[in-house]
Amino acid sequence: MYAVTNPATGELVEEIRNATDEEVRAAIARVHQGYSSWRRRPVTERAKIVLRAAELFAERADELAAIMTLEMGKRINEGRGEIGIVVDIFRYYADNATALLADEPMAIRGGEAVITKEPIGALLGVMPWNFPCYQVARFVAPNLVLGNTIVLKHASICPRSAVAIEHILRDAGVPDDAYVNVFASSSQVPWMLADPRIQGVSLTGSEQAGISVAAEAGKNLKKSVLELGGSDPLIVLDTDDLDETVKVTATARMRNCGQSCNAPKRMIVLADLYDDFVDRLTKRVAEYYLPGDPADPDTKLPPLASIAAADEVAAQVETALRQGATLRAGGHRIDGPGAYLEATVLTDVTPEMDAYYDEIFGPVFLVFRAETEDEAIAIANDSPFGLGASVFGTDRDRARRVAERIEAGMVYLNSSGGSQADLPFGGIKRSGIGRELGPAGIEEFMNKKAIRL
Repeated sequence: MYAVTNPATGELVEEIRNATDEEVRAAIARVHQGYSSWRRRPVTERAKIVLRAAELFAERADELAAIMTLEMGKRINEGRGEIGIVVDIFRYYADNATALLADEPMAIRGGEAVITKEPIGALLGVMPWNFPCYQVARFVAPNLVLGNTIVLKHASICPRSAVAIEHILRDAGVPDDAYVNVFASSSQVPWMLADPRIQGVSLTGSEQAGISVAAEAGKNLKKSVLELGGSDPLIVLDTDDLDETVKVTATARMRNCGQSCNAPKRMIVLADLYDDFVDRLTKRVAEYYLPGDPADPDTKLPPLASIAAADEVAAQVETALRQGATLRAGGHRIDGPGAYLEATVLTDVTPEMDAYYDEIFGPVFLVFRAETEDEAIAIANDSPFGLGASVFGTDRDRARRVAERIEAGMVYLNSSGGSQADLPFGGIKRSGIGRELGPAGIEEFMNKKAIRL
């Protein structure tokens, strides 16, 4: 069942039945049939519709933020911030559609050629719960501009977000056979991928979900884009303002209550700063011990997305402590209703411990000591993941040299990472396949057709 359960109270608000197989097949049929007409619309017309969607997202920001707060516990101000980047994404692809889809002439031996940029057909989107609107925007905006059509399966705890997004797109002028929301179950996804009318799939989610979807996509010769887990390192080489560096680190890790794939999760600090960094971080995270209503703008510690999510993170912390990690702050589930967990700082985590390699999807900081720059890089790269990373240092050239040695899809210098509409987003290793956002984001499900003149 799709269900809305308030994670701040544990109250079940609404249940929605899963779509039947017949309803799912009908949704696929609609977007497959709609593709032939949607792709033929002029690029300028598709871009105008996508731009109108951006305007409607902006107009309905408060409504959407409130839905996300209820469904997955996002702080209300963070919800409004999420809609801000959604608006930017839709506007970016609308404003740049003509340039991004322009033909590219080529000089070749013995003549000329041109690369045309065309859509490929109906696509399947499988979306997560942690950023219910932003994740959808990354996939939907470029592909609607390109001319692909979409059937979208959202996370089972976000049905109201799914419906609200569909309403906005419909009100913006997206035809009802160019984008269809369907309350499909996870068990229906494999045969949806096998359907010959679906040409590709984009999934943002867990590593295991990505493995499953990639296997089905490969078996059926379908293109896949996967944005999966991350255990992003944040390296502190040196700093002129340690308090500010600690503040930026804490704020970045606690964003979305630690439930961000590309949040800094492993803080790697050079030895001369390590003790001071840990002391100041420990004091700062004490601000995140008091649970609050995520609908209250003054709340600092919202719930995790579900009771199960909070229990899982608490269990990971307990395992780390049992295996020998040192607890510097927090570490406790908070009594009472709701999915609350104190912000937690762990040190002395070694490769023999589960926490060293696992992703901890919650408000937990792992802090590592590095004696040298080379050791810091080695710790950063000793991970099955490779989504993003951050490097803090007063010497920009040194920080860049370190960044170039980090195995990740994105590295941010003197900032905590994040996302912006015109910058490609994605990872390597077990963090996924492909890129979203920026020029790269519109090319993943594109037929770059070579025409020799």
